[in-house]
Amino acid sequence: MSDMVLVLNAGSSSIKFGLFELTAAGPALLCNGLVDEHEAMPRLMVKSPAGEDLFEKRRDASDTDGGHLFADVLAFIEERFGARRLRAVGHRIVHGGPDYSGPVVLTDEVYARLEALTPLAPLHQPRCLESVRTIQAIQPDLVQIACFDTAFHHSLSPTARRFAIPRQFEQRGIRRYGFHGLSFEYIARRLAEIAPELVAKRTVIAHLGNGASLCALRDGSSVDTTMGLTPLDGLVMGTRCGTIDPGVLLYVQQHENMSVEQVQHLLYHESGLLGVSGLSADMRTLLASGTAAAREAIGLFVLRAAQEIAMMATTLGGLDCLVFTGGIGEHAKEIRSAIGERLGWLGVRIDAAANDAARERIGWGDGAVEVYIVPTNEELAIARHCAAVLQGMEISSD
Repeated sequence: MSDMVLVLNAGSSSIKFGLFELTAAGPALLCNGLVDEHEAMPRLMVKSPAGEDLFEKRRDASDTDGGHLFADVLAFIEERFGARRLRAVGHRIVHGGPDYSGPVVLTDEVYARLEALTPLAPLHQPRCLESVRTIQAIQPDLVQIACFDTAFHHSLSPTARRFAIPRQFEQRGIRRYGFHGLSFEYIARRLAEIAPELVAKRTVIAHLGNGASLCALRDGSSVDTTMGLTPLDGLVMGTRCGTIDPGVLLYVQQHENMSVEQVQHLLYHESGLLGVSGLSADMRTLLASGTAAAREAIGLFVLRAAQEIAMMATTLGGLDCLVFTGGIGEHAKEIRSAIGERLGWLGVRIDAAANDAARERIGWGDGAVEVYIVPTNEELAIARHCAAVLQGMEISSD
């Protein structure tokens, strides 16, 4: 009987999942899907690796039978893949704090420590941990494994992770952690497969989506990143502000009479592309709009991305490779082109035809900087971690 792992990747409005078979060659995708609990009738969709529809179910939001779409996911797995054994559920956990530099089995103690980190990621951490609680209620004996977005950035030097505030605050855990680590980890591994000569080079990965951040990469390790203590820092995002003068926050509290809760809501839910455009947090909507405010929001997104790519290049001492990934990075040719134009002085030249066709390599000829589009796969990165943890558990029990 072969083993499987179920991977849950909780976002702010939906949960992506993938079911993987553990093979000698590594995790192999059996099916994937989406649990969307924010529609009028919460929906479960399951597709094959080829994109064929396998299963769909809706639940009335007023159901009072205690049912949950995760129970439907597990029931589908048992019916469709019952000849295999479900060994574990792997979770993307956004914040691991200073203690977790790799995946861990979720125990009550680990769960409590992760829950205590909620103030550092109030938009994400509760959603991640809610999935853990729900699975535990449905199948309490099923192994659950936490995989952290912050873990990849534990390689940051003390200088790169420090804030310029009194040292005692760092001793309390107030430092730069970075996020999107599972995505960056996957891209680093994938880049080593498609262009091994770039592994030792100076690379910046641009994960651009509703959440967005950069990672400066060398020898497969993170040496700098744009997000800090929380996922608010760095680039302009869908509804998050990115880097902001801290004096703005003091001002709105002192002179606009905004409470801490109101400021938090402002920064996480009302800012970014949505706040500047007054229209939408969705880049596709903004690109299709002809309004001046939409153009300004796009322009600010591009400017900040280019500025911070240059900042990452400063950390690296130059730039040899730029990789676009994430929903915007993979699909918005206009954004890739505009960022490339702003970075021409740094040696970035994008081939327009290759960019329009979204080819893997979109750099111009033998330009000074290699430019790639590499689709990310956080679920596969989590499945790989789960396989390693399960293998370690087997070895330790022998």
